[in-house]
Order: sequence, then C-alpha cells, then structure tokens
Amino acid sequence: MASIAAHPLGSLQSPEASFGTDGLRGRVGTAITPALALQVGFWCGRVLPPDGPLLIGMDSRCSGSMVVAALTAGLTAAGREVWTLGLCPTPAVPGLIRRLQASGGLMVSASHNPPEDNGIKVFGPDGSKLGSELQRRIESGLRGEVDAAGGMSSCGAASHRSELLEHYRESLLSSVQHQRLDGVPIVLDLCWGSATACGAEVFRSLGADLTVLHGVADGERINVGCGSTHLGPLREAVIERGAAMGFAFDGDADRMLAVDGRGRVVDGDHVLYLWGSVLQDSGALPDQRLVATVMSNLGFERAWQSRGGQLERTPVGDQHVHAAMVSSGAALGGEQSGHILSSAHGLVGDGVLTALQLATLCHGQQMTLADWLDRSFQAYPQKLVNVRVPDLARRKGWAECAPLRDLVDEAERSMANDGRVLVRASGTEPLLRVMVEAAESDVVELWTGRLAEAADRHLNVA
Repeated sequence: MASIAAHPLGSLQSPEASFGTDGLRGRVGTAITPALALQVGFWCGRVLPPDGPLLIGMDSRCSGSMVVAALTAGLTAAGREVWTLGLCPTPAVPGLIRRLQASGGLMVSASHNPPEDNGIKVFGPDGSKLGSELQRRIESGLRGEVDAAGGMSSCGAASHRSELLEHYRESLLSSVQHQRLDGVPIVLDLCWGSATACGAEVFRSLGADLTVLHGVADGERINVGCGSTHLGPLREAVIERGAAMGFAFDGDADRMLAVDGRGRVVDGDHVLYLWGSVLQDSGALPDQRLVATVMSNLGFERAWQSRGGQLERTPVGDQHVHAAMVSSGAALGGEQSGHILSSAHGLVGDGVLTALQLATLCHGQQMTLADWLDRSFQAYPQKLVNVRVPDLARRKGWAECAPLRDLVDEAERSMANDGRVLVRASGTEPLLRVMVEAAESDVVELWTGRLAEAADRHLNVA
C-alpha cells in the first residue's frame, strides 16, 4: 500500500475492494464506507474519458446520499464535472450517458440486497458496464498501486440535474410506439425503491387501470418482503383484484418478474421465450438466436430449439449477456432473474421497459398474459440452494475440493441427459450457489440436498 503522501485523498480503508459481477457491493460501514466511495469516485474520475460530465443516480437506500456525496467529492477532486440525478432506476444512467454524450456514470444501489447494503455500479461512455480493463485500473488505484500525485491540480464542479430524468421517462413511453393499455387492470410492486420514480407514472400515461404496491421511496424497507425477490404480495393482489397481470421490480428497477392473472410466475426465461417468439414470427430475430445464461432452464432451451431457434449461454451476469449479444448481433437476451436486454432498446437491463413491452405485446395481440404463458414452455423442476461460505478463496476455488467435485460428477452421471448441475460462487454475496434441474422433482431435491450438505461440510471447515 502506498503512503498517504502519495494519495491526495488519504489511505484506503478497504484495500481488497474489487468489482464483482455487478460492481462493488456490500454492507454499509464495513464493505461500503465513505473512504471507499471517495476513492472510487477519484479513480473513476482519473480512469474514465476526460471530456464530458459524469452522472450519478441512486436508489432509495438511506445510505445513498452519503455514498453519492463521497463519490461526488472524489470525482470533483479528480477535476471532473458531476451531474447528480437523484432517485432513478439504474437504466436511466446509461441511457442518459448516451443521450447527453457524457463520459460515463455511476449508480449507487445494491439492487435486490437488503436495506443495510449498498453498492456502486460504473458505466463507461457508451453506457455499458465498465469493462475488465478499466475495472483493473480503478482497482489498482484503490489498492495504492498507482501514484495519484498531481491528481488534485484543479477541482471540478457538481450540480443536481434531476430534470434530465424526463428524457428517460419519455424514452420508456416511446419504446411502445404509441400502443395503449386503456382499462387493462395491472398491479405494480415498486419495492419501495427506484421504480417509484416513474413506474406508476408511465403505466398510467398509457391508460392502465393501476394498483400500486410499495409505491413510495422508503430506504428502510426497500426489498423487504416485496419486489421481484418476494412475489407473494404481488400474487395476492393480482388474484384479489382480478388483474390481467402484475409486475414486480428489484431495488434499482433493472430487472422485473411478472405474475399472470392466475398467479403464476413469469420469469426471465418466459419473457425471452415469449418476446423472442414474437420477434421470430415477425422476422426480427437474427439467426433465430436468444442469449441467456447458464442459469436458464433446460426446458426453455429445448422448447426454443424445437421452434428452430438457438440458445447461446453465457456466465451469470448481464454484462456477459451484453457482450455475447454485441458479438453475435443478437436482438434479445437476458437472465432468468429478470434482466432482459433488447438491441432495439439500448441493450440495457430495464425492468420498467420490459414490463411495458410485455403488457403492450399481450394487449396488442388481444390475449391475456395467462393465455400467452399457456403457449410457453414446460419448465424442468429446478432448485437453487445458497450455501454460506465466508472464505473467499474456498468459495471461488470450490472445484478444487475433491469430495464436492466428485459428488457433482456423480450427480451428472446419474441424471445423464435428463438434468444438469451448476455450482458457482456468487459475485455479490458470500454464497456458493448450488443449482440442480432434472426431469423429475424428487431427483432435484435429492441432489440439491446432498450437494449443499457436502459444500457446507467441506468448505466451512475450521
């Protein structure tokens, strides 16, 4: 670690800070501190292209203002101009970067994590999440491996520009090309988070008969028992109201899960299959290709192949989906968890936009979401178990644990072509994720139980 003299902003309290699958994320006060945010801002200011302002958005967490203030201080210390947007969905930031030709931007959010967490996502000048090379350069600065001397020769200015979010709202409405939702009963679960900034407004602008749950910004309750990770309240409201459909968002509104009028969950795989089918039928799906991750259901893959399509799988993380779509020219991709990327809409995961697309596609074809879901695929039974493994080296190096690796091999041989196993270290939490899917649910239960027990026993030894 370099001395404080080499760092105009002082020493870094978290020298092991590194980017996960979705930026920096963790508990406020331990993993995410004012000192860390200050340094992240400074090094982003040094690494991102020098021309143009840098934008900062935030979700509703109580710690958001503190993190934004520290980032702003770091960025202006690096001589950068900063425009803060206030409360907004994550996709508003990359959208405005492109529209305003900004040099990049940051989003302060921990997505679906609990209220006591927070995080920092960084976007480059093209609106994409920061690539690995720029991430490494920022991390080198955070760890004191780069001399920051001379970095404070002149300070930049900061201003609050929440009026810019009107451009984002207009882009949501224009994405549906004047289609309407007049009188359609819809329930929205806005999760006390970023979706409260515009979710209800845009649906009402299209004429929807709206019921709103958790519809104000509340940093103490964001994601608590609601939103895309807790669909119970949405399902109950849809059934009780007799609504045609319901949509739930995560804390920063970059992903969405739906519920049909019968209370059935419509996840990201279903959205890809249904939206992809519409594009395929209209000749707007190059190479009949969809891009998904290793988490997507085997039933989805086989049903899509039976339609003559091809499914390209990537590692977990929407940045991997994005990269594959850019490389292959795919029109649609996403994650089972509800991140959906469309080349026609900026290749950015946007939960509110996806909900608008799903609702207007259904209404435009004069069918309910339940009718549409009936035409979708039959999912294989699938179960995901999270095993807490605090030791980072053991978590990431799980495949080097012979007893666990041997058990995975045994499970795969047992299921043959009728199932699969996926074990991976979370990029955002101290968890090892164990997923099993198979044609029979009892097989899924058997192997998830055995594998989770083996992971806990062999990776959490004293």
